Amino acid sequence: MRTRIAVGWLAALLALAGCDPQRIAELEEGVATEADVRARFGQPENIWDAPDGRVFEYNRQPQGQKNYMITIGPDGRMKALRQVLTPENFARVKPGMAMEDLRRLLGKPAQRIPYPLKKETAWEWRWMQPPNSPMVFTATLDDDQRVTSAGSSPDRSTEAP
Repeated sequence: MRTRIAVGWLAALLALAGCDPQRIAELEEGVATEADVRARFGQPENIWDAPDGRVFEYNRQPQGQKNYMITIGPDGRMKALRQVLTPENFARVKPGMAMEDLRRLLGKPAQRIPYPLKKETAWEWRWMQPPNSPMVFTATLDDDQRVTSAGSSPDRSTEAP
């Protein structure tokens, strides 16, 4: 019975992962509208105001390895669709960065791990280092909700026992 449930969950996750490329291919920057984005991706995890419109977050954590940020311009059209869990964005995470800025840059983490005795919290995002290496990016925040350290390591949860 457990095996059947596990296989069902795995099939559902694989189906969901396969949907993103199809949904993305259906959206063209400058042409697709906010309604098109919502029809393909559903309700955003979060919406932020930005100088060039609004940014919709579509989170694929913790099962997935991507987070999408889609910018909708003042005219209601999609200006940009980007996958934000990238080495380039991780390099932008620096000590002193505010939690809000970290969240806007990378989206919601896969998990938050509190370390009460150290007065720190680790935020983790699962991502794929090209060409095919599962990784975890971790940013540690202090009591002031500012980054104290950050870095990537192999995703040990994907290794066989």
